[in-house]
Amino acid sequence: MRTNKKILSWALYDWANSAFATTVMAGFFPVFFKQYWSAGADATITTAKLGSVLSLSSLIIAVLSPTLGVMADLKGAKKAFCALFMLIGAACCLWMALIPLGGWMQAMWAYGLAMVAFAASCVFYDALLPSVARGVQMDDASSLGYGLGYLGGGVLFAINVVVLLKPAFFGLPEGDAGQVLAIKWAFASVAIWWLFFSIPLWKNVPEPASEKRSLGLWPATRESIVGLRRTLRDIRKDRNLFFFLLAFWMYIDGVYTVMTMAVDFGLSIGLGSSDLMTALLMVQFIAFPSTVAFGKITGRFGCRKPILLCIGIYAVTVVLATRMSTTAHFFLLAAVIGLVQGGVQSLSRSLFGHMVPPGRTGEFFGFFNLIGKFASIVGPLVVAVTVLITGNSRYGMLGLLILFTAGGWLLWKVQERPISIATASGDQL
Repeated sequence: MRTNKKILSWALYDWANSAFATTVMAGFFPVFFKQYWSAGADATITTAKLGSVLSLSSLIIAVLSPTLGVMADLKGAKKAFCALFMLIGAACCLWMALIPLGGWMQAMWAYGLAMVAFAASCVFYDALLPSVARGVQMDDASSLGYGLGYLGGGVLFAINVVVLLKPAFFGLPEGDAGQVLAIKWAFASVAIWWLFFSIPLWKNVPEPASEKRSLGLWPATRESIVGLRRTLRDIRKDRNLFFFLLAFWMYIDGVYTVMTMAVDFGLSIGLGSSDLMTALLMVQFIAFPSTVAFGKITGRFGCRKPILLCIGIYAVTVVLATRMSTTAHFFLLAAVIGLVQGGVQSLSRSLFGHMVPPGRTGEFFGFFNLIGKFASIVGPLVVAVTVLITGNSRYGMLGLLILFTAGGWLLWKVQERPISIATASGDQL
């Protein structure tokens, strides 16, 4: 029971922070930024502003995450770093709720800082995984985390959508004034949700031991830089780990590009905002049970084969997307994506966790996060080139077959060592 409580407490942080990913990132911020904080501005200018803050925040976290990971290992401060960035992210969400009409500059700062804080907290959250579960239980824990993330993010997003659509029922004014207040409440609710559901992790998950906890800040910084060079050297030497990271970068780039292109495809066949919102909610609630189910089959099949299955389904989906022409088609493909999206993410994290050397989870998950941040760079470029070659935007997604095929081939070459069913405390189930 103690181990189960520890795993559940760890996984609930996914439930907590996914509220930011759904309600803020995917849901309300992009629209509110254009229509409220940048009211009256040219649409191309607002798009450029939003794109620049996204790129800059991604670059910052990509540069910082490996160094922060090594620092957390040295200082034995994974939970402390996670808590620090969680508090910064939640504070930025509260800041968004207070930004007035036309405050696009404040909104950019709040969103950029929140994006960095969200991603940084995930580095240390992921790095805690090998300390809360071992063997097959790590697969269950990782899948449970992603599953709860989809469910928790979907629950809060659904609540906020209802408040937006029915403001009078919640005591808010009708019309535009009520909708503005509803969206500002949504930002504040993310901060509350994120803070409250993070409590079990701080209370029930122990901090992994570190032999250099007493190091001062500057000595630890110097050692972290040395540690980065060591990590790069070790990754190059470990052929199996190197192949996995290269495979992950390719196929997850394709996965993220599909996620990014879904809205454009929906708009191209005439779906309205309410249809897109409904599809987003549907993906969240389908992904919860399917992600948990993927974690349950690793005892028999391991992590590699289910990931390869997910990659294959993605490949088929991008082919079928070229034939999509109706709302029903869009919802069907969205449902298929919901079945595998969480599985490919959670089992990739778990498989990597099995490969990480003990005591160095922070630095290695820092590189894992870095690869995730640089994903969706090649994919959109491949789509753009494919569109130029074919002259048809619907065929752009076919170019992603290159990423899925190459990523799957490299993953096939990865040797997955036999995994015991030992728990985090060394007990056998």
